[in-house]
Amino acid sequence: MKMNNGFDLLNCRQLKIWGRLTFIGLMLIFSKYTVFAQQSVDSSRIVRVLTFNILHGATTHGDFNLDIIANVIKSASPDLVALQEVDFNTNRAKKYDLATELGWRTHMISLFARAMYYDDGEYGEAILSKYTLLNSRNVALPHQDDREARAALEVTLELGSGDTIAFIGTHLDHLKDETDRVAQAGKLNAVFGNNKYPTLLAGDFNAIPGSTPIKMLEEIWTPSYRMGQLEFTYPSSNPVKKIDYIHFYPKNKWKVLTTEVICDTIASDHCAYLVTLELLAD
Repeated sequence: MKMNNGFDLLNCRQLKIWGRLTFIGLMLIFSKYTVFAQQSVDSSRIVRVLTFNILHGATTHGDFNLDIIANVIKSASPDLVALQEVDFNTNRAKKYDLATELGWRTHMISLFARAMYYDDGEYGEAILSKYTLLNSRNVALPHQDDREARAALEVTLELGSGDTIAFIGTHLDHLKDETDRVAQAGKLNAVFGNNKYPTLLAGDFNAIPGSTPIKMLEEIWTPSYRMGQLEFTYPSSNPVKKIDYIHFYPKNKWKVLTTEVICDTIASDHCAYLVTLELLAD
């Protein structure tokens, strides 16, 4: 286009300069936010945690198929798994060590903790981990004499970031009467509520949000769920209530990134519950 006068030519030059400055400015802004995005989430501090009640290795079809259970775990790609209703050398589980079998099938480290002797073997909790374990302890939880014994299995481990964390898997009493669950929640708070390391607490708590045991736990532990999004976990065929949880402590050391309920109607009568968290830097 032919310019009619100096004013038009000047405007054209100003527009070109303005365009270049705008482009440079946008590039700087984009670069700034790209760097921020890269720095905002450190993959070495991300932990994918799964809790799964495995119905003592049986399936809802009444058969015994550990590969189905293992496939649920593998599909979630967790770093840590808390397993409940785990048999060790019982007759009903065909004398299998379920923790070791599932560890082998999922390529994870396994650890079993006895809650009680049962059926010519043992019954309790297990943890699977992609990280080597620094140490562990099995804490017996209180229960009335005529009820099932319960336990809490704790391990400590070091993340890729070099941070040490603790992970606890547990299974609280299942009966309608809350007496044992209340006592067990109190024990969890007393033993683990002032842990040295940032801690994750996972398991089948057999209590719904707002119940006395959950309220007690949440005096210390922060839940990964939100009251408006309860993400029902039981039963797996048509979940109508939430009884499987992942909590964390202290509140200012963890950030929940995502949560997911994984329901396989054959693998177990419970859905698996997966939470991805970020361990926040100091």
